[in-house]
Amino acid sequence: MKTSLTSENLPHATLARLAQANRDFVQAFPGEPSRRQPVHTVYGGAHLFKARTCQRSGEVALDVMRTYAPDPVTFARALGLSFASALPDDPAALANAPAGSPGYLARLVHERVLEKLAREPVEDFRIDFEDGYGNRPDAEEDGHAVAAAEQVAEAVASGTAPPFIGIRIKPLNEELRARSVRTLDLFVTTLVTRLGGRLPEGFVVTLPKITVPEQVEALVSLLEALEAALVLPPKSLLFEVMVETTQSIFLPDGRVALPHLMALAKERCTGAHFGTYDYTAGCSITAAHQHMAHPVCDFAKHVMKVSLAGTGVLLSDGATNVMPIGPHRAAEGATLGAAELAENRAVVHRAWRLAHDHIRHSLVTGFYQGWDLHPAQLPARYGAVYAFFLEGLEAAGARLKAFLDKAAQATLLGDVFDDAATGQGLLNYFLRAIACGALTEAEAEQMTGLGSADFATRSFVKILAARKG
Repeated sequence: MKTSLTSENLPHATLARLAQANRDFVQAFPGEPSRRQPVHTVYGGAHLFKARTCQRSGEVALDVMRTYAPDPVTFARALGLSFASALPDDPAALANAPAGSPGYLARLVHERVLEKLAREPVEDFRIDFEDGYGNRPDAEEDGHAVAAAEQVAEAVASGTAPPFIGIRIKPLNEELRARSVRTLDLFVTTLVTRLGGRLPEGFVVTLPKITVPEQVEALVSLLEALEAALVLPPKSLLFEVMVETTQSIFLPDGRVALPHLMALAKERCTGAHFGTYDYTAGCSITAAHQHMAHPVCDFAKHVMKVSLAGTGVLLSDGATNVMPIGPHRAAEGATLGAAELAENRAVVHRAWRLAHDHIRHSLVTGFYQGWDLHPAQLPARYGAVYAFFLEGLEAAGARLKAFLDKAAQATLLGDVFDDAATGQGLLNYFLRAIACGALTEAEAEQMTGLGSADFATRSFVKILAARKG
């Protein structure tokens, strides 16, 4: 075969630059992270946090669910699940519903939400020193910073801490930066001291209302200084950014801001959380129209998605601010009447339906995490997430199994299989479903042919390598 390019006329310098650029790209865009991502972050004021806060949240959520959604049919209809209209009125008729049918899915979602609320009601909790806390006298915030850290240490020691936990400090603007730095110092120093010189697993600091890149740069320097002072391993203090200002989307010169902020973060930033209400307010949206599905929110989240895709930074959507709390509360020792219960039920179901629709919108657009602000929102969170995963499970399982067979065959024959990213995306679907409790590992193994050791690698490439070996 005749060719025209030889070692003498090949553009070696250009090809060398290309090789370096390819290596730089792989380093900057490692692909979707394999680590677990929580399905939500629950925010609560620092002055209210106790070691049992997460367990208490589960107890409240279970009580609300047993009161207002005691059976699968009621729950599915309250959320407005896609298959709810096909359900019979009698919940007892769901007992023998065949696998994959609407009745089966409704029963499975209901059962697993109840189990989740009893076992692990909160996946991620953020102790809030910002909007959920307010501005208080310095001595009062000092006391709450120390007390909250002591409560976290107690939760870690007793095994009641959620898998992920952290604090949200105040902004690092001129008005509040001194207060923010002191709270960060007091909290982290107390926490590390109480835990014998270590941080809890999954600990993160949340930086809100970024208006200039130097705020990210300053936080990195503060975390470095704390690590040195407390003799912590380098880069053990991680943070996430709130995307709730227009300056977090575009820099003054028109460049997209997030890649620049991530560069300043020096690999410490693990996530970017969208702040619905501050962002819409910054875009002059009136209060009546500030909600998660507003077009300005979709635009900002598309920018987040595009600019951070493949970087390993996890994305989170915001919160629904309509609480599922009925207007009537029974006095101590008394019970509500039928009319009052009915009115409460209507309010709770309406708020759950709104939350479900928002969460579903987030999931469809690739945002697998969001905020919850009250324990009564937890049933809607898990109901929406579980229905999302369980509805598409059989198709995803068949697709992953066929994809694995195709990839393994290509590898065994010595062919190049260059679509590992798609394989990782399918694998991540199951890893997310297993992590949040929508699916058991045994069920995933049956659907995909993968074993527990395969799932433990969390890597499609490693699974292929093991099969090749």
